[in-house]
Amino acid sequence: MRTIAVLPIKSFGAAKQRLTGALQGGSRHLLAQAMFFDVLSSLRRARRLDAIAVVTDDHEIQATLRADPVTVLDDHARAGQSAATRIGIDHALAEGFDRVLLVPGDTPLADAAAIDGLLEASRAERLGAAIVPDRHRLGTNALLIAPPDALEPSFGPDSLERHLEAARAAGLEHRVEEIGSLMHDVDTPEDLAALAEMLDQRRGTAPRTRGALRQFDRLRLADEPDARERRQAAAAVNPLERRDAEPAEEAPDGVWRPTREGDQRAAWA
Repeated sequence: MRTIAVLPIKSFGAAKQRLTGALQGGSRHLLAQAMFFDVLSSLRRARRLDAIAVVTDDHEIQATLRADPVTVLDDHARAGQSAATRIGIDHALAEGFDRVLLVPGDTPLADAAAIDGLLEASRAERLGAAIVPDRHRLGTNALLIAPPDALEPSFGPDSLERHLEAARAAGLEHRVEEIGSLMHDVDTPEDLAALAEMLDQRRGTAPRTRGALRQFDRLRLADEPDARERRQAAAAVNPLERRDAEPAEEAPDGVWRPTREGDQRAAWA
């Protein structure tokens, strides 16, 4: 069965607004970008996927993927995730794909082997819909539909039940698939903390997202009120760490020692 993955993504700069209390705008941009490319990398490695389509209206993303083998579809509707996936579904139908896998760009733990397992099991059991819930088992983090227009996607809060109802109404063989690597999306600070914990347990997974979180940790430490005091304490122990300590003067023996303004004796002690 020819299968295409559809990956909708909004502008990195506008993404993850619910993380505003935890991350500044630039950090949210970096996180959204890192998660997207980790998901895309996993989709590329999935052997049972025949194609990938990214749906976006972001010119930065479109330009970045211009030389990439993935298909880039313009999100002209700009009406949210469900409408964006509909653009991908229409493309899948026009290109003759047998089924479509809808995956969000904020599930960086996505694993290529797990995706292949989902596709193979669904083919073997002739499922019309396979629904991967979020970790709260309320939303939907991935949706496999065969044929691509067998049901209308309806993402958002409580979408798991909506998709189950749609599958039942359409008379589709369906199943909820709890695939751990796809169940961790990031919408809230709590989700971000859970993701960081999962990354600690899975070495080598989601390298771009892991790097972004490490950078956030470094920035957070640098901004803490006692950061200067810690650097000064380190400077007292390590002469090479003196750039943020008190001013220094060079003694006649060529050794730099800290001094206080107005107290020249400390420089020569």
